[in-house]
Amino acid sequence: MQEAILTASNLQKSYAENHAVRGISLEITRGEVFGLLGPNGAGKTTTISMLTSLIKPTSGSIVVDDLDLAQNAKAIKSKIGLVPQELALYPTLSAWDNLLFFGRIYGLHGKFLRERANAVLDMVGLSDRAKDAIRTYSGGMKRRINIAAGLLHEPEILFLDEPTVGVDPQSRNAIFESIKRLNKAGLTILYTTHYMEEAQRLCDRVAIIDRGQIIALDSPKNLIHGLGGGIIRLGLHNGHLSAVSQRGKGHPAIKAISCTDEYLVVETYRAQEALMGLLDITSQLDARVTSLEILEPNLETVFLQLTGKTLRDN
Repeated sequence: MQEAILTASNLQKSYAENHAVRGISLEITRGEVFGLLGPNGAGKTTTISMLTSLIKPTSGSIVVDDLDLAQNAKAIKSKIGLVPQELALYPTLSAWDNLLFFGRIYGLHGKFLRERANAVLDMVGLSDRAKDAIRTYSGGMKRRINIAAGLLHEPEILFLDEPTVGVDPQSRNAIFESIKRLNKAGLTILYTTHYMEEAQRLCDRVAIIDRGQIIALDSPKNLIHGLGGGIIRLGLHNGHLSAVSQRGKGHPAIKAISCTDEYLVVETYRAQEALMGLLDITSQLDARVTSLEILEPNLETVFLQLTGKTLRDN
């Protein structure tokens, strides 16, 4: 059985009447890349802030490397690295000077600090720009230096909160490659994102979070496999939604049908066969089709199935 490096049990966080996190429980295995996925405002950053002791939970417990966070926050902070969504860099200083500054905050000094700064610059592929001011960097390069700062003290688990927000595709790929190298070297990573394709590419397991709760947790492969043949969204004139839905539920290629005000969301075993069946039903009922979308199985469609909205909706 693989060892857990972090266990959270029934985490809750409330601000007056706002329940930001509503009973989250999860276990992260040592050496894995664990994804925490959901739309903006779902509770991802609040959860990370609790897991890294930046804020206290309203209730629940967190254990990191067999230490209870509530009783051992100082010891645990040396084991974790946090790369926040907001850039934490001094723009007029060079990357090298930024790293020396943050290294001293971690309690690193002298030769060891200089060796670590060189090592993390190499990890993120920016050794050749070490002496340049941060203000001359692209958005993606700033993100990579942000990651480097979180690695200086050699953490056992690295928390990456939306590390590719606002960067170009080339920079995103560079960040992905850095993450893969770090994980291959044994680093455990918790990665939050609202880009499902990133999680599908990087993560061993993912927890999908919405409105402060985990609504699914498994490997990307298993979540996608559980979806079946994909989802069809069929827009119909409102008067025919119920009738098409009732007839469609008996089709052998259709797993389930739900209705919104404007369209049917059809989970399928075999998308093309289901579509032909639905179009045949609409023809028999003389129902007017207003829109049609076929969503192939991926994490984005898993999220749509679970929540009824696209991942980038707020």
